[in-house]
Amino acid sequence: MFDMNPMKRNAGKSTDAQEFEGARAPVTPKPQSYERSTGLATIGPSIYIKGDLTGEEDLVIQGHVEGTINLKQNNLTIGQEGKINANVFARTITVEGTLKGDIIGEEKVVIKKTGNVNGNVTAPRVSLEDGARFKGSMDMDHKKTESTAPRNETASVFKLDKSSNTDKTAVDVKGMGALK
Repeated sequence: MFDMNPMKRNAGKSTDAQEFEGARAPVTPKPQSYERSTGLATIGPSIYIKGDLTGEEDLVIQGHVEGTINLKQNNLTIGQEGKINANVFARTITVEGTLKGDIIGEEKVVIKKTGNVNGNVTAPRVSLEDGARFKGSMDMDHKKTESTAPRNETASVFKLDKSSNTDKTAVDVKGMGALK
């Protein structure tokens, strides 16, 4: 029923039909839509940028940048040869070179042992490798609060009696006095 011999299979067909079956249709390339590159953009060591640097892809800087760097949804790496004098905003920021300015990382900031940062760091997670140089302040708030309402300086502890919800005792820890 199924004869695998090509000579017998093509025995009753014309030469044109045999050539048609053997010929392959030319492959036409599909039109390519723009896809975001998974690679890294790089600013080489001989490049000097003065001004605002913004983008929507991950970036490695080995050169010099002065101004503002804004890659809020992407990763930024300042390479060992990178010299930055700018305020930096990115999702994750890794510093292997020199950075002078404030850093705001949406997820985390990593200062490697070859890194030198002179500025304030704000991120939920901050990592300083042994040997890294850092001068400034660190704010590791997990949730950024918009309000600047003053905090109550007096800490109070409430103790509920398990037998009754109406019996409450409050203790002023700062003044060590009982409150009613």
